[in-house]
Amino acid sequence: MTDIQEVVNGLLQELRRGTIIIGVLSQLSEPQYGYSLVMILEEKGMSIDPGTLYPLLRRLEKQGLLDSEWDTTESRPRKYYRRSEFGTEVYRQLCTEWKELNRSVEGLLDLN
Repeated sequence: MTDIQEVVNGLLQELRRGTIIIGVLSQLSEPQYGYSLVMILEEKGMSIDPGTLYPLLRRLEKQGLLDSEWDTTESRPRKYYRRSEFGTEVYRQLCTEWKELNRSVEGLLDLN
């Protein structure tokens, strides 16, 4: 017999995968380094483990959605990420889809 919480946790993990991508893209109109992005997302209610974020940033950069630049002016070099022009267009289309999906799901939900 499957534990309900185990099933819910698995489904929530699937649900979060896509939302994390749009959340990360939403905050990279200005350059951010990994830790600052973790803090911003946390402040806005989207917690993300650094072990999840850093591979995601590298993947989004490899897909051309992000540009990056090292800042070596301080004692600890930091890699800053920012949405590329291509990433901004992808983000805009994701936002459009997100709003349509959200409207559809809201119309389907009945928690009574």
